[in-house]
Amino acid sequence: MQLLKSALCLIALSATPALADDAMGMMKMMKGGEVVAIMPDGHMGTMMMKPDDKMMGDMMKMAKPLDHCVMIMTGDDGKTYVVDTSTPEAMKACEKMAK
Repeated sequence: MQLLKSALCLIALSATPALADDAMGMMKMMKGGEVVAIMPDGHMGTMMMKPDDKMMGDMMKMAKPLDHCVMIMTGDDGKTYVVDTSTPEAMKACEKMAK
């Protein structure tokens, strides 16, 4: 049933190509070697580092693994915010949204 709802949402969004592109971009899982950068105004970019082993090694030295769900949102003011998901309630909301 959840798959059917998701499929119907994607079909509805495909009527508007710009929205469909954004929705598909946000719904995919990251691949190994992919880096996502998010700017304070909400625009984002991605880069694949797989062929560049030196760059990937340098970036991994700065990286920390995620141990919990992370939420990022854009406010009415146009700024991007990271939501504190350290409480059990926020964690449940985050995990529910990520399903």
